[in-house]
Amino acid sequence: MESTKKQVSLEVLPWLVVHSDGTLERLAGTEVCPPGLDPETGVLSKDIIIDPKTGLSARIYRPDSIQPGQKLPVVLYFHGGAFLIASASLPNYHTSINKLVAQANIIAVSVNYRLAPEHPLPTAYEDSWNALQGVQVGNEPWINDYADFNQFFLAGDSAGANISHHLAFRAKQSNHSVKIKGIGMIHPYFWGTQPVGSEVTDEARKKMVDGWWRFVCPSDKGSDDPWINPFADGSPNLEGLECERVIITVAERDILRERGKMYYEKLVNSKWRGNAEIMETKGKDHVFHILEPDCDEAKEMVRRLALFINQVEA
Repeated sequence: MESTKKQVSLEVLPWLVVHSDGTLERLAGTEVCPPGLDPETGVLSKDIIIDPKTGLSARIYRPDSIQPGQKLPVVLYFHGGAFLIASASLPNYHTSINKLVAQANIIAVSVNYRLAPEHPLPTAYEDSWNALQGVQVGNEPWINDYADFNQFFLAGDSAGANISHHLAFRAKQSNHSVKIKGIGMIHPYFWGTQPVGSEVTDEARKKMVDGWWRFVCPSDKGSDDPWINPFADGSPNLEGLECERVIITVAERDILRERGKMYYEKLVNSKWRGNAEIMETKGKDHVFHILEPDCDEAKEMVRRLALFINQVEA
């Protein structure tokens, strides 16, 4: 009956709504698919628990054709979704990681960090840090048997790229034992109060992204919180980024494009001593490779990421 319908008290579009009774309804990113052998790519996957206390889990991938004693680069991957939606078992993410593992010939660990608002930030960062530590403790046979930690990478799209940035600085501060070889930042979710570039004229999308961040991280700093703005007061200097190489990908129609380009420009103009590259995809929007994994542009981006991991010139 109409009288029993829940009333919406807050909309965080296009991700979720909050009802007047406090319950959440996610509008996207809730689908799941099982792990296993993917016949298209020949990649095998399974789900693992990293921290039984919190339930932190991940989906680990390897080529099914791997030989005993063979050691492959390791990519710790963080999915996107504005810290609000999605998981490692979302079908589109599962498909995307299968393709990357097959193309790059790697071990990948896709992390299921806990989501806001049920688990407010910085929970996602803490979970991701615990995952970084957890993959190295020797409890997972695929890691023990096949992982080459001399070739250890962080990667992620959108919020996951943001997480990768922060983990690299935390690794430096903690004198972490495993060296991060490189970071793959796909359409990174960085933001700021003052609009830049196309944000100036795209007021609707600027306001929308402001609202996403305000919802997951309410603070008096707003979109200039160092978690979301890597150039705000209190953010570490990019010259201290703890890795040798970075690739940043941006998409022409993405409202976050300017922030990714700014990150690249500030990184290469800092005293950071690594190598950075940037790739822009024309005619595409945010995380198109997840939404359209079989389009030519997605295939090219996966190819570039594979070349980056394997240190081959594009």
